[in-house]
Amino acid sequence: MTIALSSMMKPILFCICAFLMFEPTAPRMTEKQLVAAVKLVRNMCTAKEKPNIADIDKMHQGDWDVGYKAQCYMSCALNSYKLINKDNRLDREAINVQIETLLPENLRDYVVGCMDQCENTATNLTDRCVAAYQYSKCVYFCDPEKYFLP
Repeated sequence: MTIALSSMMKPILFCICAFLMFEPTAPRMTEKQLVAAVKLVRNMCTAKEKPNIADIDKMHQGDWDVGYKAQCYMSCALNSYKLINKDNRLDREAINVQIETLLPENLRDYVVGCMDQCENTATNLTDRCVAAYQYSKCVYFCDPEKYFLP
């Protein structure tokens, strides 16, 4: 069976695969590479989940009163980075690998601290969208100036 990909999806898929398949010996991402990866995931998840773009922007400004589609957008984003497991819990093992191998060094302490603080934040684990939203909101409020999720 052949899967047809649109010309827009091919470069996005390639970049995401390249991002996720870095070997542990590969150099860490630069901040510029991180920004590019975030932009790719934002574009992909916006196309997939069709959230209100104003809601996405509101979250980046600290206003987390957003619609359900924006919550599903966060689920798409966290799953794209393989940060959430199939039980809608933060996947600490996968996160730790990314912290140690990919994440720019200047964000390491921020992410480690946020994961410690936010690991048990989600109270609705049966809904992937709500769980991802709750984790993302917690990560934002760890340090809004360092928040980099899409």
